[in-house]
Amino acid sequence: MKVLDNSDKHLLPILPQIVFDNTGKKVTKLKFIGGGSFGRVYKAKLSDGETIAVKAYRIQDSQFAEAQQLNLLSENTSVKMPKVVFSYEDEKTAILAMTFVEGKNVLNPQFLFKSKKQKQLFANDVIDGMLEWHSVNGEKFGTLTNPVYDSWYGYYKKELQEPWLRKLTRLCGEDKFSKKKLQLLYEATEIFNKLPEETTGPVLIHSDLNIMNIMADPKTLKLTAFIDPCNSMWADREYDLFQLRNMWGDAYGLYETYKQKYQLSKYTDFRVAYYGAMLEASMRLKGGHIVPLWEDLNMNCLKKEINKLKILN
Repeated sequence: MKVLDNSDKHLLPILPQIVFDNTGKKVTKLKFIGGGSFGRVYKAKLSDGETIAVKAYRIQDSQFAEAQQLNLLSENTSVKMPKVVFSYEDEKTAILAMTFVEGKNVLNPQFLFKSKKQKQLFANDVIDGMLEWHSVNGEKFGTLTNPVYDSWYGYYKKELQEPWLRKLTRLCGEDKFSKKKLQLLYEATEIFNKLPEETTGPVLIHSDLNIMNIMADPKTLKLTAFIDPCNSMWADREYDLFQLRNMWGDAYGLYETYKQKYQLSKYTDFRVAYYGAMLEASMRLKGGHIVPLWEDLNMNCLKKEINKLKILN
């Protein structure tokens, strides 16, 4: 896995030429507008007045995977999503250009001051759009391009859980990951693996629909777009839900609204917390940007759910 330089120093001098070579249009203005664990996004104003979003990735080939995910997801939700303009790569750069969507991501603290009614209307729209994906059924569990597993647990344990824990154990031995966190993950894994598996079939999921990837009108909190899928797949729908609680997603009632609109399983709260903690810890293995705060919040949520199960049992 090659980690690329996606700093302003590297990108700002070369992006205008990349855009021109792929669109035939000059960049008249280029501005950094945000980023996440694996990419940085620039707003580019073109010579014909069009505005596009240009995303630069830390990991090569990520641009092609996201383009495929955007195309499939946008076909299966009524919520607006970016459309692919072009993808590009060379030895040092991985780029995806998309149509620009209006709004600000709801990670912005200004949205926290909206009314309870606005937040509920927003949550309803988000979950309705998400449920449209979850109504699309696949034949097998797994990646979008090659789903081959008959069971969700079979896929999750083999492709995610086991390799992540093995590599995190190695990091812990090198003093690069907390022993307490690793112990918590192993305790939770033992519980997770003993729970009865749900019999639901595979559905289409976004896999990264946290508040950083949900856009809204800053004045009204009206949902404007979904962006930035990451590792979309054919999965159990519960695996799409932990991101709704990530960061301060609970301030908008997203997860609770989903539970009101769809009857979930008895152990959903624990499984969702487990998926979130495992995913955040796995960021250390993927060349992404590590945010210790998000990792700690997910670990604390997992501790609470483990304690709830102990009380119930």
